[in-house]
Amino acid sequence: MNPRHLTFHYTLKDDRGRVLDTSVGAPPMTCVEGAGQIIEGLEAQLLQMTAGQKATVVVPPERAYGPRDPDLVQKVPRARLPVQEIRVGEQFQTEPDRHAPVVTVVAIEGEDILLDANHPLAGQELHFDVELVAVRSATAGELTQA
Repeated sequence: MNPRHLTFHYTLKDDRGRVLDTSVGAPPMTCVEGAGQIIEGLEAQLLQMTAGQKATVVVPPERAYGPRDPDLVQKVPRARLPVQEIRVGEQFQTEPDRHAPVVTVVAIEGEDILLDANHPLAGQELHFDVELVAVRSATAGELTQA
């Protein structure tokens, strides 16, 4: 069977109900089944839905961005960083390559900077309100871009 192309709207909330992201008011999201374009737990739920259906989906960390890994929090000398101005909470890529890890500045301790390379949503249960707008077979072009 050909992988499916999914078109959907979503609102992502944290476990306190705070909205983190939404497609409402913008074009819907699209993805190709099995291409790793969205988190596993959300894709699995969307694949069980029919076009026009709405659902609330709760995705545990293991099927989203994984648990937090304490080994991904490291102290680095300020001189090794690719940025000049550094503030707690800022994020930047560690290298120019677009696939390079993104880190968050957790603390500044003199000339040492504490960086966290965990995904910002790692360890969190994610709550989605979703509406599956359309489902169809993916085209050859969509499969090569996925």
